[in-house]
Amino acid sequence: MSQASAPEANPTVLVVDDEEDLRDIMRRMLERRGFTALVAGDSRQAIEVCREHPGDIDVLVTDLGLPGVSGGELGRTASELRPSMQVIYISGLPRDIAVADGLIAEDALLVKKPFTTEGLIGALRSVL
Repeated sequence: MSQASAPEANPTVLVVDDEEDLRDIMRRMLERRGFTALVAGDSRQAIEVCREHPGDIDVLVTDLGLPGVSGGELGRTASELRPSMQVIYISGLPRDIAVADGLIAEDALLVKKPFTTEGLIGALRSVL
């Protein structure tokens, strides 16, 4: 069970996905593993959270396929607001296509949907 506890004191993760059910599942998954989870349904809400949340946000986990502003654009804008925040993208798109289409940088971390709890937690631990 000690493996399941999060490093440091409850890292904060901002989860952005336009699918409410998936947002809720990821929030609960993270909270069960000791993370503090913030959620947003679109890029506008996510930027608002980045501007207004009083504490640190350690990692942004965003879907690439958001309506309006893409997850890639959100990641770039949010990183300008919070330079120390890491970004993990989630998508059903293969990585090579996401890179070729300019959605993410070559060195970006992409977790392919569908993913397991362990897959997402592993990605989070790799950037924390």
